[in-house]
Amino acid sequence: MIIVDLHTHSTFSDGTLTPLQLVKRAKKKRLTLLSLTDHDTVDGLPEFLSSCRKEGIKGLTGVELSADFPGTMHILGYRIDYKDPILSERLFELRKHRDERNRRIYEKLVAAGLQLDFREIEEEAGGNVVARPHFARVLVRKGYSPDISSAFRKFLARGSLAYVPRVRLSPKESIELILHAGGLPVLAHPLQTSEGEELAGILEELKGYGLWGMECIYTGYTSQQVMANMKLAAGIKLFCTAGTDFHGDNRQGIDLGIRVSENLLPWARMGVDL
Repeated sequence: MIIVDLHTHSTFSDGTLTPLQLVKRAKKKRLTLLSLTDHDTVDGLPEFLSSCRKEGIKGLTGVELSADFPGTMHILGYRIDYKDPILSERLFELRKHRDERNRRIYEKLVAAGLQLDFREIEEEAGGNVVARPHFARVLVRKGYSPDISSAFRKFLARGSLAYVPRVRLSPKESIELILHAGGLPVLAHPLQTSEGEELAGILEELKGYGLWGMECIYTGYTSQQVMANMKLAAGIKLFCTAGTDFHGDNRQGIDLGIRVSENLLPWARMGVDL
């Protein structure tokens, strides 16, 4: 058995640890393999890979793309060339849309009577990408919500006071973008997308676009759910991955690392020599 984590976030999206801090934590937890999969950005990967080399942790490049879907659909991309110009261009466009969305969220909060300064949100983000958890932490600190979950429910989640929808790539474009950058596309936390026969149908469609795998092992999944995911993946000829979706303090109770069998994945295809 080995300990891996193929789904983590840093301060370059909505995590609370820098890439260096993330890698040091992984070393302390004795992880064999770690992937940084920030939301719609690869800006943290140079620091991440450098830190992995210094700390003796095997690091795998990654990204998490939010696909346009009626519910939740996130596509992880592993082994990507994060310098790929087409990938960089599309992520830059998404970053511009995200900045516009953040400004609209702020304007809605202020219009509702909340005393906020956008510089507070930027400072909370530490100079990196501003995301909804940064808004939530400021709202908690200023007494507008008792905790982050409440802040999301009242102000930031879909249907709430200051919710603003995101501009997203289609599932097909998300997968094709990852493939173009030399990566392996994987459906993240599949039970957030759907379940049962409906999920199987979605996976079949995504497989037609080039989906390579699904995150069969994920934080909070029961052993029965993991086994069902693995059976489903095998039936569609998808590979299984494992990740915690670690965000640091932005998601309490989730720590790095999942223990898996050494033969869970064809590691060579992921560009990893274990």
